[in-house]
Amino acid sequence: MQRMGMVIGLKAEKTEEYKRLHGAVWPEILKLISSCNIRNYSIYLREPENLLFGTWEYHGDDFEKDMARMAADVDNQKWWAVCMPCQQPLSTRKEGEWWAMMDEVFHLD
Repeated sequence: MQRMGMVIGLKAEKTEEYKRLHGAVWPEILKLISSCNIRNYSIYLREPENLLFGTWEYHGDDFEKDMARMAADVDNQKWWAVCMPCQQPLSTRKEGEWWAMMDEVFHLD
């Protein structure tokens, strides 16, 4: 199991829409996330800075393959089409990232 974290900005004018979307995530998206070996997934919002922090555990053995399958899913592409306009990627993210991945520096069970 690998714990992972990521961060992205949220456009101020899209805050309520983003909260509404994530208050009722489409069932097919929840099923897809689980089928791609993601567990204990949470997204937090820090206001007024409008930063989203996502954290999850990856329980698979090929993260890139699972993420490629997730990205190729038609329902997920529709989900991203409504969520991504709400988000503001960090200017410091790595090439190819939308959400900026984070390094874990501490953990306690």
